[in-house]
Amino acid sequence: MSNLKPKPMTFFYQTSSWNSQPQITQETLNLWKHVADKKNWRIVQLPNGFYQTEYKDPKCECNPEKDTCCENWIDVTRRETLEGAEQAIDSSVAHYAKKIEFANGPKVVKTFK
Repeated sequence: MSNLKPKPMTFFYQTSSWNSQPQITQETLNLWKHVADKKNWRIVQLPNGFYQTEYKDPKCECNPEKDTCCENWIDVTRRETLEGAEQAIDSSVAHYAKKIEFANGPKVVKTFK
């Protein structure tokens, strides 16, 4: 038999709160607006046969209609089919459009009389 007595355990925890929503930076908002526009996306076929979705780097200042230097693209996802890749782009565009809408603040969805 042991003469050891169990000691109570003490758990440490900390909580925090804030009074308002965290503010979205203008740079983040500009990125969201950029990727919410489908014209800033493209699909490329990789050597392994998969399709990769990419959006144009928003910091690239060249005009793709006039310049040939616009090769700064950011890869996002890979899909097995072209249709799957386009669906991924459509979903991303819709997702960021909603984020922009929510960044404008609360929206009344129902009122009562």
